[in-house]
Amino acid sequence: MRAAAGAGTPRRRSDTGTILIHWLTAVAMVASLLTGLRISADAPSAVVSKFLAPVLPQGEIWTVHFVAGLTLFFALSAYVVYVARSGLAERNAPRRIAAATIPGSSRAARQARWSGVNVALHWLMYGIVLAMTGTGIALYLGYGGWFVAIHAALALVTLAYIAVHVVTHFLYGGWDQLLRLFRPARLAGAAARRRPLLVASAVGLPVIAGLAAADVAGRSQLVVRRVDTAPDLARLLADPAWNRARPVQVRTMQGANFGGSGETTVEVRALHDDKDVYFAFRWWDPSRSLRRVPMVKQADGWHVQDADAAKADVTRYYEDKLAVVFSDSDAFGAGGATHMGPTALAGAPLPLNRRGYHYTTDGSFIDMWQWKAARGGLLGVVEDMHIGPPTEPSAAERAGKARYQAGYWGDPGSSMYRYNFAFEGPGGYRGAVTPLRLPKDWRATLAGLGPVDPDPDAGVAAGSTWWMIEASDTVPYSKEADDAIPVGTIMPGVLITGSYTGERAGITASADWSGDHWTLVARRKLAAGSKYDKDFAPGSRYYLWVSAFDHTQTRHTRHMRPVVVSVD
Repeated sequence: MRAAAGAGTPRRRSDTGTILIHWLTAVAMVASLLTGLRISADAPSAVVSKFLAPVLPQGEIWTVHFVAGLTLFFALSAYVVYVARSGLAERNAPRRIAAATIPGSSRAARQARWSGVNVALHWLMYGIVLAMTGTGIALYLGYGGWFVAIHAALALVTLAYIAVHVVTHFLYGGWDQLLRLFRPARLAGAAARRRPLLVASAVGLPVIAGLAAADVAGRSQLVVRRVDTAPDLARLLADPAWNRARPVQVRTMQGANFGGSGETTVEVRALHDDKDVYFAFRWWDPSRSLRRVPMVKQADGWHVQDADAAKADVTRYYEDKLAVVFSDSDAFGAGGATHMGPTALAGAPLPLNRRGYHYTTDGSFIDMWQWKAARGGLLGVVEDMHIGPPTEPSAAERAGKARYQAGYWGDPGSSMYRYNFAFEGPGGYRGAVTPLRLPKDWRATLAGLGPVDPDPDAGVAAGSTWWMIEASDTVPYSKEADDAIPVGTIMPGVLITGSYTGERAGITASADWSGDHWTLVARRKLAAGSKYDKDFAPGSRYYLWVSAFDHTQTRHTRHMRPVVVSVD
């Protein structure tokens, strides 16, 4: 459509509806792309997204990513209705792609060819968006694997498409063609009377609202059933009380290890009696992993076996873990508490692993239970933790001499473990370190480890203990005691110092690995009486997320949709 610019050359214009939908599409696409690349940059194997990471958005980007994806779907759906209603479908008719093969070197021939190319690109974008929508829905529902690879590849294709799209429109009509999207013109005649933009919006908005409603209605429901006889934790799932609990399957993905897939399904059950609440978890894990950063003696001294401990990003020699959070909020990113990127919290020390922080922004607290196999998990306890507002960094944390964790901390009270080596930040653990304690009997300690396979993916034997009881199994470090221990000796990096105390205590558990699966059963009082914890009184309702760790420190599996927990 053309209009006169005074007495000068007519300038190209676009109808108002096309301009509005185009820029809505462009904004949604860029927002979805940038936030998606930020998520992708978190993967250790990422290349392009890591290169772009310094310019990518940071913080709570999950909400933006999903809202942008829905907006993009709405905009393109609305455009289909709009062009059909306004009689403009001909300008992007598939048969016009054939113009890309018109021969000749005249200006008209060249312009016709670029017109055909632009129509082809138009339909290519529909294909890309449909594929990204399909793979995005699969990821949202918990399916990883090749869906992750395709979704990431399509994001990079989209990034290239934007540049190609601009260039081909410029080659078709120069700057005038590009600037037409800033020069609105009204539809006239029958097209205007059909109100295509209003109809397109009226059709698209209910579709998006319906998708959101269907998503909420389709969430898994975990009902905490009441029982008269409490389950015996030592019997794990063999106790008949668990027959009353309907299990919920939660697909989790995009973690480290798990046989290279990064995925596992966590089965969750829940019960309660008059005093306590009970949760049972079962998940696939190909190996029993307890080796949380062990130490090996070399000719020049003791070495921490995984230097990535310096940046809190161990994926080789570590223990298996399971984390579960209970939140009042169903916001994306585990109740809105996941903030990605090295500067996700302004004014705070950079995270050691540069991945981001967990914290809340509204003053609320999210209850977290974290089972740690080598740090009390196989001794019958689960650590009671929380995610809350970010704490004020200490002087040591600001100086990089201690790890700052924003809003992710243990509940008040003392821990039952510590590490057998001093903290070293990024760049540390490259050379020998001085242990805090040495085995009282190095032969007995070594025997307790069982057969040691150097393969980090290999499991350890049943009954092996990859921790030392500080009071009974160790002595303070001395050169004399160290000289008596031969080179090649391995000792655990974890010291068990006692029991959890205060509000950090209170969750007892039983766990075992068998048949490539961990089974964990945990018990806590119905009413914990702490601002950091959720009370499971009958009638209460929370949102639950679970994350499994296969011998990794922070690269746990994840899922997008919360499980709705209601207490019977």
